[in-house]
Amino acid sequence: MTPLSTINLLRLLFVIASGVVGAMIGDQRFGSLGLGAATALVFSLGLVLADRLLNGLTLRLFSSATLGLLIGLIAATLLRASDVLAYLPPERQWLAGLFIYAAFGYLGMMLAIRSNRDEFSILIPYVRFSRQAVQEAPLLVDTNIIIDGRVQAVCAAGFLSGSLVVPKFVLEEIQRLADSNDPLRRDRGKRGFDNLEKMRRTNGLDVTIHDSSLGNDAEDLPIDARLINLARFLQSRLLTNDSNLARVARLQNLAVLNLNDLAGAMRPALGVGDELELSLVKEGRDPHQAVGYLPDGTMIVVNHARTLVGSTVSVQVASALQTSAGRLIFAEVRNGKH
Repeated sequence: MTPLSTINLLRLLFVIASGVVGAMIGDQRFGSLGLGAATALVFSLGLVLADRLLNGLTLRLFSSATLGLLIGLIAATLLRASDVLAYLPPERQWLAGLFIYAAFGYLGMMLAIRSNRDEFSILIPYVRFSRQAVQEAPLLVDTNIIIDGRVQAVCAAGFLSGSLVVPKFVLEEIQRLADSNDPLRRDRGKRGFDNLEKMRRTNGLDVTIHDSSLGNDAEDLPIDARLINLARFLQSRLLTNDSNLARVARLQNLAVLNLNDLAGAMRPALGVGDELELSLVKEGRDPHQAVGYLPDGTMIVVNHARTLVGSTVSVQVASALQTSAGRLIFAEVRNGKH
């Protein structure tokens, strides 16, 4: 962003340059150097004042307003072409036409300003606006993330916001699951519809069903390939908990948010010497061990605590081991009480 001091300096130089040019023109054309300088200074100061009043106007806002104004004028022209004003006297038709153009132009401009770029790219599939940052892109969700249900809590907590785009073929897949004869698949489909309704009712979250039309050949592709193609077409981020889909999408330079990665990042980073309260729920592999779990599912093996199974004790982390199944933590009962 340009510093305010630099902007003010440019404004001052513009006013001075305008005054000099105005004085030269006034001296040559009208023989009055002062009149030309004063006129130019008043004009330049008026422009600077207008610039200050339009301080919140950006190129993005101006382009949106221009597009809305164009749409409003087209609608007004179509209305005028319908001869709806033919019953008015000729001297009033011009005034009524001016009112129609002004009203439709204003309404179109205001509607465009209040709309966001995601609405343009979704409602008008072939008109897309480049985004200033990846974080502003909509989130394209897959079937698993809808059935998972955790995304609603993440969005409600404010960690994710904006537009969730649900492709129509994902909705159709959830419907096939809900209509399946397999009880497990049918339950997954029904849970997906329930979670989708909850997401639609979440404040600050815009859920849009997108009817993708990427060609007839796209319908023969697997769901994952169609998701990747649609994410590239909409320039959106892909929200999933499928690790394989996330890897393939990242290899194709797509922005991917993996909910499992977020859950892993939120796990407490326990180190040797840390103390915590732990509920021991079962016996361990060795005769003296007991096992407890953290809220995120991390297993903690407590040495010399088998007699304390079923109680909550204070433990101290002794060591940690990274395994293929996750992180395994070993601890000792604090103060050696066992």
